[in-house]
Amino acid sequence: MSYSNTTDFTNPSTFILLGIPGLEAAHIWISIPFCTMYTIAILGNFTIMFIVKMEPSLHVPMYYFLCMLAITDLVLSTSALPKMLSIFWFNSREINFSACLTQMYFIHCFSIMESGIFMAMAFDRYVAICNPLRHSTILRNPVVAKIGLAVVLRGCVLVLPYPFLVRRWRPYCKTNIILHTHCEHMAVVKLACTDTRISSYYGLFVLFCVKGLDVFFITMSYTQILRAIFSLPTKDARLKTFGTCSSHLCAILAFYIPHLFSSLMHRYGHNVALHFHVLIANVYLLLSPMLNPIIYGVRTKQIRDKLLRFFTHKGT
Repeated sequence: MSYSNTTDFTNPSTFILLGIPGLEAAHIWISIPFCTMYTIAILGNFTIMFIVKMEPSLHVPMYYFLCMLAITDLVLSTSALPKMLSIFWFNSREINFSACLTQMYFIHCFSIMESGIFMAMAFDRYVAICNPLRHSTILRNPVVAKIGLAVVLRGCVLVLPYPFLVRRWRPYCKTNIILHTHCEHMAVVKLACTDTRISSYYGLFVLFCVKGLDVFFITMSYTQILRAIFSLPTKDARLKTFGTCSSHLCAILAFYIPHLFSSLMHRYGHNVALHFHVLIANVYLLLSPMLNPIIYGVRTKQIRDKLLRFFTHKGT
């Protein structure tokens, strides 16, 4: 099949994922760090879930949310990586139209879920530090389950218009070539010949009014947390309390910074090299799933102790 930029079709049954435009010759080399990051994400997140499941002392809201985060990371990275690696390794660039919409839905749906989980974790830290005596009564298991269900439903419902709008913009008479490694929402919408401002506006609504609100509530939670920490009488107490939040803060930065950068570049970064757009989008999909288990494994004493005990026991 020719990968020219002009085609005479009206309703393509397949799209062509170009990979990283301009860096096709380096696809094999680029696949090495991506595959490594994905492997670390798979092993790390499954390890986190295994430790929490096997250790009764970790059956508390903080670690329930951490398991939700691990599942979300696994689905988010797995939605894009296998197809991406097939492009890099086997030059398998075709993707069915329906498969493209499904991939788009899962990537954006679980991205919103992850943002919601970070907000829930910030609320958990706020209650634990600012209202420690009421933590066990406020965040009971049924409440945690309801929060988790709300996060899932919010992601599923808010992203549902994405594939429906993309179907509405057919025919895609410009080209069926997607200049990306996966079916990113705006990368697909830009191929349509009709006025697609609704998709663009809705994408901005989700970015600013959903994830923006998540960031706002996370910021408000940590403002109250920092006030409570600085009111503690001793430096050791302040450092110890802040240490319980540091891993969460690192994970938040690893998720939101690349995502915000990637989303804004797709809409306003017209002077930025296309391959840089695509690389940043891929880093966003891989960086957080890879770093989250490392951050929580290293920074969270309970998980670190369980890991060390497990490997020490295995070695004896």
